[in-house]
Amino acid sequence: MRRELSCLLLGASLLGVSLIGGMPAAAQAEDPKPMRAEGGAHTQPGPEQDALTPQQRMERRFPQKVRVGDLIGLPMQDYDDRVLGHVKEVVRTPDGHIVLVMPFGGWFGYGGRPVGVPIETVAILGRHLNVLDLPRKDFPKLPTWKDGEGTPIPPDDIIRIAISRR
Repeated sequence: MRRELSCLLLGASLLGVSLIGGMPAAAQAEDPKPMRAEGGAHTQPGPEQDALTPQQRMERRFPQKVRVGDLIGLPMQDYDDRVLGHVKEVVRTPDGHIVLVMPFGGWFGYGGRPVGVPIETVAILGRHLNVLDLPRKDFPKLPTWKDGEGTPIPPDDIIRIAISRR
């Protein structure tokens, strides 16, 4: 019994030392510059870094065909992979642009006001959408989307959307 107790105490103390001493230096001290993941969505130049239009940036991201119904319900994520909302509708505006309508704000995804996100500013990555050319801080400034501002695209129609990678 005594030997089992001493082994248990030794194991617990080694575990404590490994948890405290084994932490990387970055976790022990505050790093003033946050680390960013490297890869497709995180290395795209922002709108302030180039003179390309959103449509030109989308064309450089190898747009691929996608069924509209497959976009409904996908989460839209910002630069830090935080979910901004989920796509509720895909709409074509009178001037021919495609807009992804999603609720923004509210509590836990409920009660947010609908906003339209231009398809040129997003890219698909697996089963979510990355907002590349629209910073999170600009989402509250987006106008509220009103029904009738565009024509809903049927779920079986095929559109093109940019692709992204990590």
